Amino acid sequence: MVLPISGPQPRRSIELPGAPSGLVLSPDGRTLYVTCSAPTSSLVALDITKGKIMNSVLVGHSAQGPSLSPDGTTAYVCNRFNNDLSVVDLKLGKVTARIAVGREPVASAVTADGKLVLVANNLHNESANAESVAASVTIIDATTRTVLRQLRLPNGSGMLRDICVSPDGRYACVTHLIARFNLLTIQVERGWMNRNACTLIDLSNLEIVNTVLLDNAERGAANPWACGWSADGQVLFVTHAGTHELSLIDFPGLLAKLSSPAMMDRIIVAGYGVGTLERRERLEVSSDLAFLTDLRQRVQLKGKGPRAAAIQGSRIFVASYFSDQVEVVDLDSRPSASVELVRLTPEEPISVLRRGEFWFNDASICLQGWQSCASCHSDDARADGLNWDLLNDGVGNPKNTKSLLLSHSTPPVMSLGVRESAESAVRAGIHRILFTMQPEEVPLAIDEWLKSLTPIPSPYLADQKLSPQARRGKRLFNNPATHCATCHPPGLYTDLRHYDVGIASSGDKAGTEYDTPTLVEIWRTAPYLHDGSAATLREVLVERNPADRHGSTSQLKPSEIDDLVAYMLSL
Repeated sequence: MVLPISGPQPRRSIELPGAPSGLVLSPDGRTLYVTCSAPTSSLVALDITKGKIMNSVLVGHSAQGPSLSPDGTTAYVCNRFNNDLSVVDLKLGKVTARIAVGREPVASAVTADGKLVLVANNLHNESANAESVAASVTIIDATTRTVLRQLRLPNGSGMLRDICVSPDGRYACVTHLIARFNLLTIQVERGWMNRNACTLIDLSNLEIVNTVLLDNAERGAANPWACGWSADGQVLFVTHAGTHELSLIDFPGLLAKLSSPAMMDRIIVAGYGVGTLERRERLEVSSDLAFLTDLRQRVQLKGKGPRAAAIQGSRIFVASYFSDQVEVVDLDSRPSASVELVRLTPEEPISVLRRGEFWFNDASICLQGWQSCASCHSDDARADGLNWDLLNDGVGNPKNTKSLLLSHSTPPVMSLGVRESAESAVRAGIHRILFTMQPEEVPLAIDEWLKSLTPIPSPYLADQKLSPQARRGKRLFNNPATHCATCHPPGLYTDLRHYDVGIASSGDKAGTEYDTPTLVEIWRTAPYLHDGSAATLREVLVERNPADRHGSTSQLKPSEIDDLVAYMLSL
């Protein structure tokens, strides 16, 4: 869809070869590059004056978050489920490099001089039972195509969505959540469970400046998504896909506050006696819900689910995923921040499935708008990779978040099977995690949407087929001697039963029986086991399989373990 710079109606629609997942405009404004997401995605170049496709380049699995070099000759594409970045030579029309980054890269940005590429990785890639668990930003040298640094965000950071670079090239901003997973889930007020944030990065030294909360003390700003700067660098803007808002932040004022003497009041002492050294260290503000007071304006949007935004001149164009419209916010009209609405398609009745997806992502059904179902399960109902101490099975025994794919087909649910069905879990989640009571139409619609979800083909498949190694692993999996298929029979890959497999954590009772999980999409659900203690499937089969109690694998050779893992990752 192409919008005019002025006027209320879309100018043109262009058919694409796949679902559009990201776009970036060439420096001369003539070519629009669009990632079309699929197991084998494509980067499509559109001539926006003629309204037709010029060419297409195959990239990786579930491509999104494209960015361009300043000279417009190179594109960078995040291959979300390959955990890498494609470097595309736009003149040659081909991929010239693939660079490994973090887990699930979803957005990229290039500095004004073209020297650095920054990548926002959606999730962490480690075991979940540590005191500190967080996702990262990957910083790449564009010339050598090597990773310079993995910047780890504050503890609990995840669900990264966007990353942008300031017009002067000095700073980058990344949007994300901060999960307070070490706390009991007894309340939601004041961001007790999830807080919504953006982190600033100093590009001169490739270090984090600070992490700023986007919430207010009495009102959350759930699911920050798109971000960007005004051309003069005066305004940093962030959309909130959960509360349907746009934050406008006084960026010079933010920098001044972050560098004020009051922020440098932690004294670090090193050495003793004559050799004593003192230095002042900047305070962290990632727990300060009042830090943006007087620095930020929250604009309530008319659309639902603002997940993309771009700026031209003084106007910010915000695209809303659930209402199929673009809103134009005029910065010159502040403090009123007038909003103009542009519909992309005629308004039509919303289906039950669409309403279910909306409510799953909507923080207005949460007390004070702190979070949505998607805050822990992502926008497509999978998982955040964290351990949470829910109150449905006692306290002091945190469990790893489970994907909701096939949850309605594999009862009971939760790691201990404490909910007899996914339907009961959805209603309990609204009441005990979002802390509201909703009319029955809300959970009913969420149920229908969750039941409609289908598995994503594994990135470990070769042309949608098992590799030779995975085929060997399949034979081992189905061999009665390994007992894998006994509890995980093909189909749902679970027998829907509970077993004591000898992996009780410190907070669990000895002899605890755990629900047998489906192995469908297991390639996407790390870390593994009920407590997230295994970062990889190899750890599950070798290090966390006492006495062969979940699969007889101790007799397998290392190469056979590799084969078995290859098959499981292909499911």
